[in-house]
Amino acid sequence: MKVVFSHGKESGPWGSKITKLANLSKALGLEVDSLDYTAVVNPDERVTKLNNYLQRETQPYILVGSSMGGYVSLVAAQANKPQGIFLLAPALYMPDYQHQSYPTDLSNVEIAHGWSDNIIPIDNSIKYAHQAKCTLHLIDGDHRLNASIEQVLQLYRTFLLRI
Repeated sequence: MKVVFSHGKESGPWGSKITKLANLSKALGLEVDSLDYTAVVNPDERVTKLNNYLQRETQPYILVGSSMGGYVSLVAAQANKPQGIFLLAPALYMPDYQHQSYPTDLSNVEIAHGWSDNIIPIDNSIKYAHQAKCTLHLIDGDHRLNASIEQVLQLYRTFLLRI
């Protein structure tokens, strides 16, 4: 199985958070890839890029998205069949984003969102989790979740082992 990462608006494909999650994935025997969206500002153009990538994927995969990458992963999941989706402070229900509704019939969706996030309101993750009946972890931390990375890694490891 492969894990496909989608980074946030102002980060890169191998930022510290994705690198730590990728290293954990590799330690559990999974392949990893992280798409580079740094030249693509529009979130829906990022969705197209991920969809094009996934059309060529031949093995089962898990999508992991952070912030804007969470939006990208969840919207792309509508047209694809991921084995699971792990979202970190996903940029859902943002006013300038094209999609304002998201698939609620996906299996194995988990969200981790920091209580002190001042970029993406936690209410957005609560709203989606309620609609999708998926697992939501509200944890101590801000948008980047760097201060809570050990807890994020534990949640992610449990998620991977369950799948």
